[in-house]
Amino acid sequence: MQLTGQETLPVAQAQAWAALNDTEMLKAAITGCEALTPTGENEYEVLLSVAIGPVKAKFKGKLKLSDLQPPTSYQLAFEGSGGAAGHGKGTAQVRLETLGPAQTLLHYTVVASVGGKIAQIGSRLVDMAAQKMAGDFFAAFNAALAERYGVAPAEPPAPPKSAFQRFLDWYLGWLGRIFKSGR
Repeated sequence: MQLTGQETLPVAQAQAWAALNDTEMLKAAITGCEALTPTGENEYEVLLSVAIGPVKAKFKGKLKLSDLQPPTSYQLAFEGSGGAAGHGKGTAQVRLETLGPAQTLLHYTVVASVGGKIAQIGSRLVDMAAQKMAGDFFAAFNAALAERYGVAPAEPPAPPKSAFQRFLDWYLGWLGRIFKSGR
């Protein structure tokens, strides 16, 4: 499985870096995270309750940060086991890019593999669950950033209008002008 994306954070790059390295803030933003405990320099144990389709389990795992380039990037290696539910491991690349004095773009690429019952439910369901978890994480993380740094959460941009919607807008405007000029 590969998951790639980017997220705009409503804070300066240094603040985003600090937040991404704050275990309490991360624990609060990760759905189902029961513990995120440092075990060494840039190493952590994690306890996570996860539900992917019909498979529900508690995963115990390890995280290790490497290639730290503060406040720009790092790599994260992870592995975890959920007993009979299965196991997973992989890596994530995280890179921060300054967009402005109070805006940072976070780029991420996750490559992971799963085994056990989780793998049996199908890659499509696993991919959808991973995308939902990422969306939930960033919604909670952005809210925590807004609360900590006193900034308003960024409003999501309006989706672009389809060609049909643009035509409909033009047509209704044209009809409105015809009926208005006919009075």
